[in-house]
Amino acid sequence: METTRVLWINALAGPAADGPDGPEPPATWSTAFRTPDEGLEELRQCEYQAVVLEFPIPNWNPAELLEEVQRLAPGVPVLVRDPDATLSDAVRMARLGVYQFLERGDTASVQIEQAIESRTTIDPAREEWAGLLVGESREMRQVSHIIRMVGSRRATVLITGETGTGKELAARALHMAGTRSGGPMVAVNCSALPENLLEAELFGHVRGAFTGAVQNRTGRFEQAQGGTLFLDEIGELPMELQAKFLRVLQEREFQRLGSSETVHVDIRVVAATNCDLLERIEQGRFREDLYYRLNVVPLHMPALRQRPADIPVLAVHFVEKVCRLEGIPVKKLTPEAVERLCSFSWPGNVRQLENAIEMAVALSGDRLMLAPSDFPLPVPSRARAAMPAALPFVSVPDAGLDYEETLAVIERSILGQALQKTGGNKKAAAEMLHLKRTTLSAKVRSLEFAA
Repeated sequence: METTRVLWINALAGPAADGPDGPEPPATWSTAFRTPDEGLEELRQCEYQAVVLEFPIPNWNPAELLEEVQRLAPGVPVLVRDPDATLSDAVRMARLGVYQFLERGDTASVQIEQAIESRTTIDPAREEWAGLLVGESREMRQVSHIIRMVGSRRATVLITGETGTGKELAARALHMAGTRSGGPMVAVNCSALPENLLEAELFGHVRGAFTGAVQNRTGRFEQAQGGTLFLDEIGELPMELQAKFLRVLQEREFQRLGSSETVHVDIRVVAATNCDLLERIEQGRFREDLYYRLNVVPLHMPALRQRPADIPVLAVHFVEKVCRLEGIPVKKLTPEAVERLCSFSWPGNVRQLENAIEMAVALSGDRLMLAPSDFPLPVPSRARAAMPAALPFVSVPDAGLDYEETLAVIERSILGQALQKTGGNKKAAAEMLHLKRTTLSAKVRSLEFAA
């Protein structure tokens, strides 16, 4: 019988007096009892099928702890036990995503099993879109969880991420995951079309609307009727078009160039960008109201260096894909070749890895094994590329130095960069540095850091 892994977080790091099934959990469970900080660290390292939060927990707000758990374990059902909770508390926690409040005694075990069963009723094999997103890392599981939750919704999605992270694949997965999968998916690259043609391309035109308009033309919005319109590089949309585009998002209607007839459309809009739209808003290059209209559901595609555990899986996937397309026997990667791939920082992300695999397959001839020499990658490793640029290199002078003071300078540099990258969010900064939230807060206080 398969073991059920349940993480039980409480103030005591042990079973409650009336535990999930009396003093001990069921024999088919593997149950870990942790305090909040220990529990969050456990979720960073291990997989669980359910999480139980047992309140009250001193110094922890239920909503704050719930948010941290959901961020670290997206899609895992969270159940709560709180003898002091009122009906309004229960309603509020339910709105925040709590699966269920636990009863005492034997009933709790049944409730937890039901929560786990409800989650596993989704069969990944039946989700065709899941095959587009290769990887088992926590970051990719979170992407899949968001797509699963919002795929069938009409809400506009804004996909962000560096070039080559797979934003268009995520958009296609969103399209396939919903009820619009039977309709068309129309993609437009906003940076690839001349500004003077982009409006006609999006909204269409009638004959005689401008010089060269010799016949009526259906725009991309109409072509996507009943399906999904994917707007790539939305940050490059000209300011003149942004106001008109905002109205289309709000009203789902527009007029073709040269026509007074209003066209109504039923479409799902997915936009993507590799630039910082908030920075563009500050520069006056992007409308703030349009940003918030687009960013109804944010979906961030992680860089490949942020999910190194996926590199071997992706490498094998691309080798099989390239060999299948070329009609040749599937080649294999030696362990040393995989190690070489995992040691690289991949600034071009998944797209760069795919190109490297394609080149290696092409240049390896009839050999069935791909060796490290088939991947002439630059020397800097992923770890070196991730080293903070501002970290001082310390040499010990003949006269010596103050060790504690020098160490404080280095720590202050690392903490400052992490806080700057996360906008001052200590929780996110702690996650970035693989520290406990309380540890980071203590360091910030001890270094008299302004954060």
